[in-house]
Amino acid sequence: MILKGVIFVSSFGFVRVASASPKLKVANPEYNIREIERLVREADIKEAALVVFPELSVTGYTCGDLFAQRTLLNRAAECLSQLLKNTDGTCVVALVGMPVRIKQMLFNCAVAFQNGSVLGVVPKMFLPNYKEFYEKRWFVPGLGISKSIDEIDLLGSKVPFGNLIFNSEELDFSFGVEICEDLWIPVPPSSYMALNGATVIANLSASNDLVSKADYRKQLVAQQSARCVCGYVYSSAGVHESTTDVVFGGDCLIAENGSIIKTSKRFERQSTIIYSEIDVERLSTERQVFKGFLDNSECNSFASRYRVVDVFYGRKFDLEKGYFERFVPSMPFVPDNPLEVNERCAEIFNIQVSGLAKRLEHARIERAVIGISGGLDSTLALLVTAKTFNLLGLPAKNVTAVTMPGFGTTDRTYINALRLMESLGVSSREIDIRPACLLHFSDIHHDASVYDTTYENVQARERTQILMDMANKINGLVVGTGDLSELALGWSTYNGDHMSMYAVNCGIPKTLVKYLVKWVADNEAGEKSKETLYEVLDTPISPELLPPDPSGGIGQKTEDIVGPYELHDFFLYYMVRHGAPPKKIVFLAERAFKEKYPKQEIVKWLRVFYKRFFSQQFKRSCLPDGPKVGTISLSPRGDWRMPSDADASIWLSEI
Repeated sequence: MILKGVIFVSSFGFVRVASASPKLKVANPEYNIREIERLVREADIKEAALVVFPELSVTGYTCGDLFAQRTLLNRAAECLSQLLKNTDGTCVVALVGMPVRIKQMLFNCAVAFQNGSVLGVVPKMFLPNYKEFYEKRWFVPGLGISKSIDEIDLLGSKVPFGNLIFNSEELDFSFGVEICEDLWIPVPPSSYMALNGATVIANLSASNDLVSKADYRKQLVAQQSARCVCGYVYSSAGVHESTTDVVFGGDCLIAENGSIIKTSKRFERQSTIIYSEIDVERLSTERQVFKGFLDNSECNSFASRYRVVDVFYGRKFDLEKGYFERFVPSMPFVPDNPLEVNERCAEIFNIQVSGLAKRLEHARIERAVIGISGGLDSTLALLVTAKTFNLLGLPAKNVTAVTMPGFGTTDRTYINALRLMESLGVSSREIDIRPACLLHFSDIHHDASVYDTTYENVQARERTQILMDMANKINGLVVGTGDLSELALGWSTYNGDHMSMYAVNCGIPKTLVKYLVKWVADNEAGEKSKETLYEVLDTPISPELLPPDPSGGIGQKTEDIVGPYELHDFFLYYMVRHGAPPKKIVFLAERAFKEKYPKQEIVKWLRVFYKRFFSQQFKRSCLPDGPKVGTISLSPRGDWRMPSDADASIWLSEI
């Protein structure tokens, strides 16, 4: 049945879902459906498209031999009928668990209903045989009957039964249903559902709590959502189930493509319901790009066994005007958990070191040359290089670090560069590039008082020439310092700092560079180096190609020119990793940065991002080698293949 009156609006590919664990009384369906009804109505008011309840939530999971009592089974059916009447007029699709009797057989089922009508019934395919949960004592596995029956009589109506996928054209998403144990087997039914188009999986569960089981359960849900490239909505029975032998914690989880995006607090005495939005648009894009998923679909022999049930909402769902439950991190490249930050930084640093070590060994080179400005990027590159030489058993003096003061070099960065080189024990050189640049200005008839692109790029290319020639002289390798954010924006001088013999930072966004330098300071560096590294961390980002300000401070700050790197890294992540369109990126950025940046400023810098990203592709098309460290790389040899003359008009027009 379609609700009339308004048009459904799907906002940016997000679908709101809910996981609920209601307070109940074992073997008291009348009590239980009242609480289920309340939560269904709440989910409907909050514009959820789907709400998932626990396994056998109408009767309670722990009824034991009472499942053989007709009184309980009949009352459960009557209460389901009452629940349907009481929720008539609601748009949300609800999934409740209850026993369903078919031809002298009892099945543990999920009943999907909406707007007072049953959409379909899905049986539990695999039953546990644990000592405390020997379900075969009461139920029959659904796998066998689902092959022969696709429709049953329920409450006097014929309803779809068995292997079902529920599909909404309005929301452009499909969901499948599995029940508890189905997830724990080697190949869960959800794997087949995903291959048959389901982008969201619901799991009605009754998983008791033991020491450390919750962590394992969370990993299981996250892994299955990753393997199936799907959203996963998990709901488990709560503390009001029988505690004769075990205790249930009411674990509610919502996952998306390998990440848990919302969890409930366990062991609550009252009903629990959690909400979040699943990005089904992103999931569809991931599947489109992930060719292994598509190839697996081709060999799926289970395809013909799934029946599609159409779901109609017919309601307005506008995230721009409503609330948004999902947490959007402002720095998607940086984990929220400090412990995870340390683990991530250690892993990335080791990838950088391993990449450089392999290149040195392969080239049979035992020396390196690197330009040191006193800024973040060159500092990280030097730290990686020093660690690599230590790993290979080569003396630190084999690393030649060169500081090359120019027209914009300040005392602060100059001193930081000298102190860093000294503290790491590398060979240091200082070459003032100003005389050479002035001579070059004279050669090309450029007025040295005109601070234009030529003025800046002459300095950058002079520095690169020095490094390359010194590398030739000592039979060394020039280590590049540019990072992923600079590559995205084209913030480098073509054949200047754009070029090196191995670029150790090319896979690391600017927002993560800071964390890496801090991690090295706290975990790898000596006291002398640590002090300098913290000073570098406090220094504004600048290429220092224009003269200092009147007080001698940095006069050219990169973020004043191209915009905040935290915004550009955010844009880069959602554009390249998710394939998100500009309007969606703006919507997410507004929520991630809240009051920090008004919408007008986000839009302003997003326009800059797209213009630069498209116009500067020619620099990325001829990048030096360097290691990929995360899910995003702009290497033209694999991850990002884009024509240098692509037109950005349709992206800019959407902004």
